[in-house]
Order: sequence, then structure tokens, then C-alpha cells
Amino acid sequence: LPAVLVELFCLCFVQRCYGAAHHGSIKVTRNQTKHVEGETEVHHRPKRGWVWNQFFVLEEHMGPDPQYVGKLHSNSDKGDGSVKYILTGEGAGTIFIIDDTTGDIHSTKSLDREQKTHYVLHAQAIDRRTNKPLEPESEFIIKVQDINDNAPKFTDGPYIVTVPEMSEMGTSVLQVTATDADDPTYGNSARVVYSILQGQPYFSVDPKTGVIRTALHNMDREAREHYSVVIQAKDMAGQVGGLSGSTTVNITLTDVNDNPPRFPQKHYQLYVPESAQVGSAVGKIKANDADTGSNADMKYTIINGDGSGVFSISTDKETREGILSLKKPLNYEKKKSYTLNIEGANTHLDFRFSHLGPFKDVTMLKIIVGDVDEPPLFTMPSYVMEVYENAKIGTAVGTVTAQDPDIANSLVRYFVVHNTEEDRYFTIDASTGTIKTAKIFDREETPWYNITVAASEIDNPGLVSHVPVGIRILDVNDNPPELAREYEIVVCENAKPGQVIQTISATDKDNSANGARFHFSLDEGLSMNPNFTLRNNEGKSKLLICKKRVSVLLSERAFLFRCL
Repeated sequence: LPAVLVELFCLCFVQRCYGAAHHGSIKVTRNQTKHVEGETEVHHRPKRGWVWNQFFVLEEHMGPDPQYVGKLHSNSDKGDGSVKYILTGEGAGTIFIIDDTTGDIHSTKSLDREQKTHYVLHAQAIDRRTNKPLEPESEFIIKVQDINDNAPKFTDGPYIVTVPEMSEMGTSVLQVTATDADDPTYGNSARVVYSILQGQPYFSVDPKTGVIRTALHNMDREAREHYSVVIQAKDMAGQVGGLSGSTTVNITLTDVNDNPPRFPQKHYQLYVPESAQVGSAVGKIKANDADTGSNADMKYTIINGDGSGVFSISTDKETREGILSLKKPLNYEKKKSYTLNIEGANTHLDFRFSHLGPFKDVTMLKIIVGDVDEPPLFTMPSYVMEVYENAKIGTAVGTVTAQDPDIANSLVRYFVVHNTEEDRYFTIDASTGTIKTAKIFDREETPWYNITVAASEIDNPGLVSHVPVGIRILDVNDNPPELAREYEIVVCENAKPGQVIQTISATDKDNSANGARFHFSLDEGLSMNPNFTLRNNEGKSKLLICKKRVSVLLSERAFLFRCL
């Protein structure tokens, strides 16, 4: 087999970033491949007919002519056109074309390394007359040479992150990562360096890792809460001419409890009318806290003051206000003002910031009691009076008294509230409050009356107060006693003398003071019956006693004596 020498004229140097390509020749013998520019010699097995090195083609070629890739040449080629060069494989005939006479290979299209990094092709030299191969078919690779045509990209931006306020300088906030589609194994096209375009001097970024950190001590949310940080990623290791991409990182400082509550004023004044109802809210007070959420929660307490027993304070959790309520009634005429010392204190403390405290504040509240025109006040909550039955109309029963509790001390007029018919049985003197009878009463019919007396100020008749008055009707002895029932008495004829044959009882409608004891006697208008006698039995009844044996029937007024 004759020795074969193949000369390869190929792309041996590529200038970065669309630079010009320089071409040289490579002579390939059976036993070695010699590279231009003093590159290392590579030895190959002697059995192979020809040996191929890697070809290179520059990506994104935009020239008007096809891009020269390399040249195939056989030592059998005498320049007479008898040798035909054939190219097959990926892109052969479409992307890569070969001059079958000279062996020159060209690329006809602009290639993108990020879409396809290399092409595998096959080369063969044949005798044009006999179509017999002069060299065995051999496989070689055309590699698409990278240029810096892809800028770094942040795939996850924009970012929204938080970091606590007052964090130490250098606190990690977020790590951002940009990717570059260029070849990371060739040059610096994919070597990314991070820098901060916006957000200094508050934040910094590590140029290699992309970690964003706080760059200042004690960043205060209450001074500034939101930051927009722009991070740039630049390839070519950040050198001039490198491509870049950027992203925005929106950073919010979250709150910590680093601000104590403060009352805007050290002294407050509150007006409360004396007519305020017990249990009602009479005022509000608020201490300001620059913090938010639970860090601004607080509790209000009354720590001292002469009004601590009259007023109470609670905390509205929604508005964080202190709600002042009334515990006891107010009376302007007795006390015109109160003083309270009120404390507002945070309920959730962060001991890291205790040196910024104390996390509480105190203010003084003066409460002015307002005078309200009040209705007359009776001297007693209720009255009980007495009058004898059968008393003449116009008899005085008693007197009620009411006074204006205000400083004006207006005159008072009285009247009976006519709710029922019974209220009309009494009259009252409008000026003195003396109650009198308007009818003659019978205790045995109605022993008690309830009426309502009202009092109003002459200067302000609309202010009315009421008081209940109970009137007891006293008894007089105006009712005779009556026998408890009709008696029918049966006595045996053999009754012994002195034997009790009947107990006789009587009743009296008057009360016990006027009729509890009775005197019994036989009617003097009737002839005495010698067979019977009456004996007193402690004043409430009489014993009818048989004096001797009788055998007759005796009837005397309501008593019937019958012998069986």
C-alpha cells in the first residue's frame, strides 16, 4: 500500500467576540499529526490510512461568503482532477459543502453553539475514473466554536424578600444566581461576576456567590421600610466588553420591638358629665408606638390617683386605645374633678433591645366632672304613712320632701301620679308635699294603699323624680262583735250539774287591739232559765253549763237546747 500524505488546511485560531480567523496547513502522515505553531505531537497507530484532527467553525458567522472550515488533500492527488473528495454525515451538503476537486470545506450557514455544539462527518477520497476509494472512509468532528453571544440571565427574578430591621451588618438576605448559555469550558464567556447597581450603601453582593447582605448597622424600619436593589451579573469575568443581565430584589425590613410606646402629651384633660351611666365608656386615650403588629400591642393601667376607685381602664386590641369607663356614679356637687396617672406598656418585649427602653410611658389625666341639671332628690327612697279609718276628708297623712341637688337649688313642686283609681283617694300640696285624704276610708275594706308621688323643678318641669308612698289605714273600734256561727245545742236529760254542754265563740272585724277580748252575757230582755249559766273562758268564748237535770226543750234567741 503506497504511503499517503493528507494535508489539512483548517481553522487553527479563533479570535474571541467575532474576531478574524487565521488559517494554516496541517500535514498528516501515517504515523503522526503535526500541529502548527509548535503544538504537541500526537502519535497514532500506523495501520490507519489517514488520521483526522478536530475541525472548528466559528458560531454566528455573519459574513457574506461561506465560512472556510478546512481542506482535505491526498498525496494521490496530482492536481489533475483525478481524485474526488466526498463528505457525508451531519449537515453534509446542507450546512457543510466540499469542493470535490480541491477538498476545501465551507460552512454555508450561521451556526449557534447553544443549539448544537458539534457535527459528526465522514470523509473519503476516491478515484474519479474508477470510483474506487483511494483512502478508507474516516470519521471526524467539526466543533462549533463558542463566542460570547449570550448575556447572563436571572431566571427567578424579580425577588421579594424580607430581613429584620436592626440586623447586624453582613446579615445574609438572599442569594441570587444568573446562568449564561455560553460554553463554561472555553474562555470567560460564561464566567459571571455579580455587582450591585442600585441599593448602596444599604446592601452589598458577593461578586462570586451572588449572596446579598446588609451593609449598614441598625437599619431602622421606622426610618425606611422598603428598598429596591438592582443586581447585575456580567460575563467575561466582569471585563469590559462582557455581556450583562440584571434583576431587581425588593427588600422589606420587618419589624422588631425597638420602639417604646409614648403618650403624645404628658397631661390630658377629659370632661365627663355627672349624668354618665355607671359602666359606660367616658373617654379614650392612646400611646403611640412606631412598631407594628404584636410589637405595638400594649396594656393600659391606672397606677394611682384619687379617681382610681371611680374609673377603670381597658385596652381595645384593635385600635390599641385605652378605654376609660365609669365604675361609680359621679356627683358634681360632692367632687368636681379627679386625677388619674395612666400607664401604657408593651406586652411583647424583645430583650435584645431592652437598652432602648423602658418600654412603657405614663401620663396624667385630669377628669372634670360636668354639672348637669338633675331632677329633684327625695330625702328617702320610699315613704310609709298612716291614717285612721273614718278620718275626715282632708286629713293630713304625711309629708314628702325633695330638693334640687344642683347648686341652683330650684323650688320644687309635688303631684300624685294618677295611674290607678286608688291614686285619686289622696291629694298633695304642690308646694309643701303634704299628703291628705280625699275620701273616708274603711280599714275593713282596704287596709293599705300604694301611691306614687312625683317632684319636678319649677324652672325645669321636664326633670321629674318619683318616690313610692305606702299608706296604712289604722283601725278604730267601729264594728260590734258577732257570734262566730249559729249554735244548735243538744243536752242530754241526764246531764250532770256543772257539765259544759257548749263553747260559744264570737268574732270582731276590728283588729285585736280593738276587739280581741269579748264579754258574754245572756240577753237581759229574756227571762232567765235557771237550768243554764255562762262562764267566761279567757275572754274569747263562753262555756254553757248545765245547773241541774232537765228534761225540757229550751229555746233562747239563737240557742236551741234539745234533750235527747
